[in-house]
Amino acid sequence: MKYKDYYNDAYIVDLSQKIKTVMPDFDEEYFTRTLTGRLDDRELSARLDFIVDAMQQSMSGSYEEHLEAFSRMYGPVLTGPEGMFQYGWWLWPVGRYVERRGNDNWQLSLSFLKELTRRFTGEFAIRPLLKAHPQEVMDELIQWTADENVHVRRLASEGVRIRLPWSRKLYTALDEFERYTVILTNLKDDPEKFVQKSVGNNLNDLYKEAPDKADFIISQWEKSGQSRAQEWIIKHGRRNQK
Repeated sequence: MKYKDYYNDAYIVDLSQKIKTVMPDFDEEYFTRTLTGRLDDRELSARLDFIVDAMQQSMSGSYEEHLEAFSRMYGPVLTGPEGMFQYGWWLWPVGRYVERRGNDNWQLSLSFLKELTRRFTGEFAIRPLLKAHPQEVMDELIQWTADENVHVRRLASEGVRIRLPWSRKLYTALDEFERYTVILTNLKDDPEKFVQKSVGNNLNDLYKEAPDKADFIISQWEKSGQSRAQEWIIKHGRRNQK
């Protein structure tokens, strides 16, 4: 089953009921009427945008009020590195909404995404925040690299990737290279493969844009010895190098 197929008519009814529970003024009838029977011919990105368009038109109140309501809807924390798309996929339109409007209140959005990513990824929604407030957001991500939750640590890395799949290129890693290096360095010995893969993919992206900078990061790591995690990350990062 393709990801896009999860976002069907049954999903729209279920999502509308969830939102209505935490947002009494939500226009559930308009939301479902606008979307029902009109999703099948759309690809994933278009479906998500269509859902968010209808969501915005069905909500009253401020952006801050919307995030407060959504925070009461998004369910239990994932217990391990798996399950992001298995259990949290239904939250993607919420993340898409924050991706669209996050800079209305970027500090609140960042806090919201830290909680959202414990249930579903915030890697797409955080990128507009990084673009608009690179230093402040990366300073916060540096703190996240020490978080006990694997999904928060993973987001600290995944969100700053230059070539994140399903997303536009983001060059904050190059513009704020010192902070970027700190993020990857803090995670180079992470015990979770879920995080290691993200750090390796960061290096792989960096090799495609600025290989000298990727080599610099690795050379700095090697000065302090290597762990098994670090060795795997470097191998994964260099997988396309001849």
